[in-house]
Amino acid sequence: MSKFLIKKLQNICQTLNKDSMGNIRNKIILVDDNMSNLTMGKSILQPFYKTYPAPSATTLFEMLENMIPDLILLDIEMPEINGFEAIKKLKADERFKDIPVIFLTVKNDEKSELEGLELGAVDYVSKPFSAPILLKRIANYILIEHQKKDLFDSKAQIENYANNLEMKVKQKTKEVLKLKNAILTTLANLVEFRDENTGGHITRTMMYLAALLNEMFRKKIYFEEISKWNMETILPSSQLHDIGKIAISDLILNKPGELTPEEFEIMKTHVNVGVEAIRKMILSTRRNVFLNQTMTIAKTHHEKWDGSGYPAGLKGKAIPLEGRLMAIADVYDALVSERPYKKALTHEEASRIIDDGSGSHFDPTLVEVFHGVKDEFATIVEKVDD
Repeated sequence: MSKFLIKKLQNICQTLNKDSMGNIRNKIILVDDNMSNLTMGKSILQPFYKTYPAPSATTLFEMLENMIPDLILLDIEMPEINGFEAIKKLKADERFKDIPVIFLTVKNDEKSELEGLELGAVDYVSKPFSAPILLKRIANYILIEHQKKDLFDSKAQIENYANNLEMKVKQKTKEVLKLKNAILTTLANLVEFRDENTGGHITRTMMYLAALLNEMFRKKIYFEEISKWNMETILPSSQLHDIGKIAISDLILNKPGELTPEEFEIMKTHVNVGVEAIRKMILSTRRNVFLNQTMTIAKTHHEKWDGSGYPAGLKGKAIPLEGRLMAIADVYDALVSERPYKKALTHEEASRIIDDGSGSHFDPTLVEVFHGVKDEFATIVEKVDD
């Protein structure tokens, strides 16, 4: 072998086999029952690799209990356990199955080579050894293993980065949602502060809706529709159902008595005013799903099942489900709340009025849902006063 070729192979092997401290780290177990082959193989490999001779497959497995090599050179024809039996045992053991194996053989027939490859060998090297070929084959497969390790490390780093990114996105989404809900609450409070008659109304109606929705999920009522809703936004969205009242005169909004028909017509305009305000907010932002729900609730919570509501006179299921739900929550709270022009009704009286409105004011199916949670409504009234 020429000095140039030996030097080139040596450079390749040393490059592949040095760690950051310059120490040889690749380990090879050479398994052959012929001592002369072991001696010759070791003399070829030792300058470049940590080489461990094993005179039998039994010795190989004993060595594997204490160390994991980077490569195994395995003779096929050996007494007791031959190379084929040894590789089967290696591949069956989770600890050793990924160690690359190169067969050493004097055989030169396709059947034996195919059998070895099918059992998991990565290559064949004929005996007697050709030093350049043996070193080149080893260098190739150790390079492949390095590249595989680098690939797995890169994959792990990418997965870790992706997981961290996903966590950051989720955290950011939560922060944005929290900000959206804070804005909704602030706007709702502005309306409530102006309306001296409805303290606690916004909080209670939001809690009523939560009770109704939980019951609907439990009983699978309108399940296909509500399962598509974003539950993190539907409840906060309900807070702006009366945002249009911000444009109603204090003389009407806080009148200490019943409204005249003319005043009531003015009061009814709060729906369209609120819808227009929300529409303008939608136009100013691209991410507006929660505002779409807000607008639907504001627009339709005064509609009635029989079509006698306002502002559009929608009837039955033409009224969006969000509006039909809000109608029950809104009316119930108005009934149990004291106003300058009326006393608060009892929970029983309010519940009876909801029942009487089934099929006229309210969706009959939702009135049945109300029956399942009306005790929760009473508890909410006790917890959240004006």
